[in-house]
Amino acid sequence: MLRTRNSIDRLAVTFRSGRVAGVGFPIPSYRRGAFMDSLITLRIALRALGKNKMRAGLTVLGVVIGIAAVTTMVSLGQSASGLVQGQFENLGTNVIVVFPGSRRREGVREGLVPTLTARDAEAITRECPSVLATSPIVGFQGQVIYGNANASPREISGVGADHLVVRNWNLRTGGFFTERDIAGANKVCVIGQSLVAKLFQTANPVGEKVRIRNIPFTVIGVLERKGANMVGEDQDNVVLMPYTTVRKRLFGSEFDNVNVVLVSARSLPLGPQAQQEITQLLMERHRIPPGEAADFTVQDTAEIAKVLGTITGTLTLMLSAIAAISLLVGGVGIMNIMLVSVTERTREIGIRMAVGARSGDILRQFLVEAVMLSCIGGIIGFLLGMGASLGVTSLINSFTSGTKWPVVISLPAAGVAFLFAAAVGVFFGYYPARRASQLDPIDALRYE
Repeated sequence: MLRTRNSIDRLAVTFRSGRVAGVGFPIPSYRRGAFMDSLITLRIALRALGKNKMRAGLTVLGVVIGIAAVTTMVSLGQSASGLVQGQFENLGTNVIVVFPGSRRREGVREGLVPTLTARDAEAITRECPSVLATSPIVGFQGQVIYGNANASPREISGVGADHLVVRNWNLRTGGFFTERDIAGANKVCVIGQSLVAKLFQTANPVGEKVRIRNIPFTVIGVLERKGANMVGEDQDNVVLMPYTTVRKRLFGSEFDNVNVVLVSARSLPLGPQAQQEITQLLMERHRIPPGEAADFTVQDTAEIAKVLGTITGTLTLMLSAIAAISLLVGGVGIMNIMLVSVTERTREIGIRMAVGARSGDILRQFLVEAVMLSCIGGIIGFLLGMGASLGVTSLINSFTSGTKWPVVISLPAAGVAFLFAAAVGVFFGYYPARRASQLDPIDALRYE
């Protein structure tokens, strides 16, 4: 036994000197350029992983599951945020909504009363510098009849001349009513495409007359299609006409009250300033003393969208954090396998160090193997996560009748997933790699 150990010791010394006894050429040195060292390290890592394909596959499974779960959660979260943002964009451009409030009479709150007027909307447009346009709204419910066909629109609304500017809505054919139509309460209307399909089918509706409460109205335009909203309501099943026409012709009222006022700020950053200007103006117009509650409510839809975006983002982050737990499990699996690999390859490590490999070379070799395992798992997991998010989005869209969820494939999420997988490999592979690099070459050569 002593003779065998002495032989191993002499062999190690011979390896370190760069020559093997009886061989006339030197053993190739590890001290080459950085590029060649990297290529050799990659080749050795691939060869080592290829020898145990089943074990390597089971090792990366934890990383695959973790990255797939995180990618799916992030994609679905971004899809939900995109859906919410799209709904508010459909509502209009930088829209602020002014609702009527409640009044107190002899200390008793009356409830919702019509405290807003069309003159309030005109004053907001005229006196608020941050406001682009306004549109007073007067709602009505009824049937629309054309010839022998009839339909019940989701919405019959009296609006202002700038309604399409506020709602960011275009006309497909025809035109929109003017201030002259509003002043004269003219019997004209603009309809959505759902009503075109129900009442006119293939006929051109522009210039035709429809009846609402047996009153004839001339169709002067057709709106572009908007589709269903978040809750499945058809936004194209609508009739728009001057608010004075609805109030006088359909309700028979001479009052100037309106149900709500839609306001468009000049830009998104000016939304809070426009909201403040509207509040101050209406407090003065409604003669509300300082310290008393307003008889109206001003809501910025951008703020609502921001709150909903924060909620969906928080839920996405929470679900992603839960899914990331499986990444820790995958990292522990990589550490265990690398420790086993160090034990199995102790003699190989001794030979490499005897022929000139430094501790840094051994450390880098095992780190590269660990990172390759995690990166392969990250790529496979990301692809599976994208497939899962596409499948879940399609499943949701097949069961919902509202606005379809957008399909989101996030390239930043792919980059983060890849980097995170590499970080897992470095973190959990460092200890086994460091342990391998600190082996004594003599003891490693003696290892059986």
